Amino acid sequence: MEAALKNVRAEKSTVHPACSRIRAHARIVASLTLYACLALIANAQTGSPAAKTPSKDTTMTLRATGPFDPKITPLPGDDATGTAGRNISRYALDKQYHGDLEGASKGEMLGGGDPAKGNAGYVAIEQVTGTLDGHTGSFALQHIGAMEGGSYKLSVAVVPDSGTAQLTGLSGTLTIIIANGKHSYTFEYTLPAQHTP
Repeated sequence: MEAALKNVRAEKSTVHPACSRIRAHARIVASLTLYACLALIANAQTGSPAAKTPSKDTTMTLRATGPFDPKITPLPGDDATGTAGRNISRYALDKQYHGDLEGASKGEMLGGGDPAKGNAGYVAIEQVTGTLDGHTGSFALQHIGAMEGGSYKLSVAVVPDSGTAQLTGLSGTLTIIIANGKHSYTFEYTLPAQHTP
């Protein structure tokens, strides 16, 4: 009886060589799968360079700064603004930009209200021609400003689709800074990928 039990145990413990190979192969596949999953998780958590590489169509926000010299000349009233009862004034704009934006602009401004009392508003369009960080072309800037109780609000933005040549597709906003009687600008802008370095 004991001999028979030993034979049964021996038969159960004997594994066919093909089965051993299958089990070994399965363990290798499972290990590789686990390793691949862990690698993907680690890559997602750490943000590898490959995961952060921008596509060719990605645009980046760039910054240009520098001084500028404005010249503002009063213009005579026209049919829309020239009647004596209206508190609207016209001005010619002539600017020279320096720094990251090298160029000149011309435009026109309409102002209303009473700046001496601290309440006024203005709108303007200027056409800028020059070189922006090595890119040559032109674009238009739209100004919308208001002064109320001595507090200022001003927005200056690129007119959509106004960029030409190497500035085609330009968009952005320009901040005007006046300190100690000097004018300067900070221009936050984007260009399509084919125009950026």
